[in-house]
Amino acid sequence: MNILYYHQHFSTPKGATGTRSYEFAQKLIKRGHAVTIVCGSYWIAETGLTGVFVRGQRTGTVDGIKLIELELEYSNSDSFLWRTFIFLRYSWQGIKIALKENYDILFATSTPLTAGIPGIFSKIFKRKPFIFEVRDLWPELPKAMGVITNPFILRLMDFLETISYKSATACIGLSPGIVDGIKKKTPYKKLEMIPNGCDLNLVCNITKNKKDKKFIVVFTGAHGFANGLDAVLDAAKILIQNGEIDIEIQFIGDGILKPKLIKRVEVENIKNCKFIDPMPKDDLFTYLQKEANVGLMILDNIPAFYYGTSPNKFFDYISLGLPVLNNYPGWLAELIIKNNCGIVIPPNDPVAFSDSLIKLKEDPKTTMEMGKNSITLAKDSFNRDKLSSQFVNFLESCI
Repeated sequence: MNILYYHQHFSTPKGATGTRSYEFAQKLIKRGHAVTIVCGSYWIAETGLTGVFVRGQRTGTVDGIKLIELELEYSNSDSFLWRTFIFLRYSWQGIKIALKENYDILFATSTPLTAGIPGIFSKIFKRKPFIFEVRDLWPELPKAMGVITNPFILRLMDFLETISYKSATACIGLSPGIVDGIKKKTPYKKLEMIPNGCDLNLVCNITKNKKDKKFIVVFTGAHGFANGLDAVLDAAKILIQNGEIDIEIQFIGDGILKPKLIKRVEVENIKNCKFIDPMPKDDLFTYLQKEANVGLMILDNIPAFYYGTSPNKFFDYISLGLPVLNNYPGWLAELIIKNNCGIVIPPNDPVAFSDSLIKLKEDPKTTMEMGKNSITLAKDSFNRDKLSSQFVNFLESCI
């Protein structure tokens, strides 16, 4: 079958963002299906296309995937209003493509929520099956974070969420909370949970660099309002006060709050923190295998996050055999405790945060055991290859 696949932030592994859609497209192609992906120009992504844009788009084939890349530059550092404008432009141009292209099934993945709008039009005007993958619950999450407070906008987003779920032939949720959120809107919808997965194919046998005596703790990903990274800086200050100068915390990525975090580190002289620019996923995995000792799974203490997110970074950490330090409750915290692959601490507790890092540093045997448990969890429950097969099976069942 021919699949028209909408993902605004699509990237190959050469980019510095998630590659879920790339991996799923590859599995579809191996099963004999044709895939056309419609995406924008996410600044840390790499689509593989290099030609000039003609009338706002460029096309080509990358690793067997036909790509339609829209000339819509996007960054997490952009203002909320500008990002909203880009989201709406992507949807509008996506509608025109959905009504023109020849395909058997339309698949759209959020975020943003507006990515599903072309699917709604396809279902109504072309009678094509529409599968909607939900990566975050909107407007629940931005409302809980206080990012959006205007009641009219919230009602509008709630309407779009409802009509997206009801229009879809079937839905995919990435976490237990997301699945429950979809059920509340459409209790009898064909529905599957397929979480983010572990890219075990990127893992190599690399010996960590022994010349540097520092114990390296890493946070990878967006530096935004949802991430609550000031909690990490609070713990870093306590480490310095306790004389723990050989623990270094590294932030790898970008986001709207990165300049503010860097400024705080400079002003408060938090010398054990280091900021590193985003890097392609292949390079990131190589770097983390050489240098990292612990991965940080950090989010702001917002109950909507507990079961309503499926962060890529967690699955990257366990793929690499890193113990995970998690600072909020929820399904990932439960996984960590059940599988003994890290430490879960209470939210907003910098003392427990710093004490846990010291414990991991001073008990290498336990740290190593947790790392082995991480790899076991990655292979047994979140192997991306198995999840890709589950995804393809689900799509095929919707025709």
